[in-house]
Amino acid sequence: MIYTDVYDYINVLDRAADASYLRNQMISNNIANADTPRYKRQDVAFAANLEEALKHSRYKSLDEKVSNLRMSRLNPTVYTDASNFSYRLDGNNVDIETENVELAKNNLMYTGITQSVTAEFNNLKAVMQ
Repeated sequence: MIYTDVYDYINVLDRAADASYLRNQMISNNIANADTPRYKRQDVAFAANLEEALKHSRYKSLDEKVSNLRMSRLNPTVYTDASNFSYRLDGNNVDIETENVELAKNNLMYTGITQSVTAEFNNLKAVMQ
């Protein structure tokens, strides 16, 4: 992590990429345990944490909000999804089709994040030339 105002967006995108990578791992675990009795699917919360941090900021512009974010509050959180719910007799709540859709969605998200990081560095490079 780089501690200067120039890299504020990059630091947030870095955290988002880490969360997306962790979510990919959780989805892969869910797929691997689709037939494990009593296994409960796990997921990662990050977008809600970021939205909450931005929403409750006292600053008006997005640049100011991002500049004043506390990075310590932007940690992805692993949680067990619908731990009391199971539509199967073995107590497992993983739906393989849903997991595959979530995996594809997460891959698109990660691609978008990495492209945004590249764009930010290209902007910095253009300013320096």
